[in-house]
Order: sequence, then structure tokens, then C-alpha cells
Amino acid sequence: MKETELTFRYAVKEDVPLILDFIHKLASYEKVPDAVAATKELLEEWIFDKQRAEVLFAMADGKEVGFSFFYQTFPAYLGHGGIYIDDLYIDPIYRGKGYGKVLLQQMAKIALERGCQRLEWCYLNWNQSSINFYLSMGATPLDECTSYRVTGDALVNMLKK
Repeated sequence: MKETELTFRYAVKEDVPLILDFIHKLASYEKVPDAVAATKELLEEWIFDKQRAEVLFAMADGKEVGFSFFYQTFPAYLGHGGIYIDDLYIDPIYRGKGYGKVLLQQMAKIALERGCQRLEWCYLNWNQSSINFYLSMGATPLDECTSYRVTGDALVNMLKK
């Protein structure tokens, strides 16, 4: 039996409920279902009104089976743009069909078409299947740097330091 070919489409404003649904599914998969603070209103504002991020849906037989939530970066050392993938997710029932690989390849294609010199993302250290997948795609883990994060009250308190 031939696998369904994956197609892609960019999200439009009317897709905000679907985007939020995928975010909730990803949070559950990552074992942090209560971490989602995003709302339909926030997503509409930041993705579509302020144009700070984009969403690409992976489609099989006309149905959205996964998504990539990403935004443009500008690595100063390169002097060229980059793309940061904040989320890349395929629904569990569609995994094992190569869809994650094709979605990641599509993200590389978008980066190259836009003249970007870098495509990057983070992964969870416990997620060995994802790590194996990324390594198989030629990704290199960055051992020379550590990500830091400041949120909530700590972000406000940073101004007082």
C-alpha cells in the first residue's frame, strides 16, 4: 500500500483554534499539559496581527496531521536570517510514516528559499526517539552553549537588579 503524500499549507487566522489544539496535544506529549497559557486571542494577536510567528500544517488526504510553529531569527555572526522551530509535531496516529521527516525537510526548504543560513530548535533531553530522529536528519546538538529562560515575576524582577 502506498503511503499518502504529505502536502503543506500555511495557517490563516481562521485556523487559530486548530493551532491551539495542536499546542495542547504537544504539551500533553511533552508531559506538561498544564503549561499552556496560550489562548485563541493571544495566538491571533501574535501570529497574525503582529506577525511574530508562522504555522505550517502538514496535510495528509486533506487533513491536518501535524504542524510546525516557527519564526525568523537573525544570527548576528552569520549576517543572514535563520528560522527557529519552536514546535514540530505529528499526531501519534500518523507517526511512523515518515511525515516528521518530510515536515522537517519542508522547513529546511523554506529556510533555503528565504536565504536563511540556519534552521534550529530545542528538544527535551528525555525524548530519545526525537533525539535519534534529529541526529538521523543530520542535526548537531550544541554542547558549547546552554539555553537560559526568564519568565513571569523573574522577568519583571530583572529590571530591579
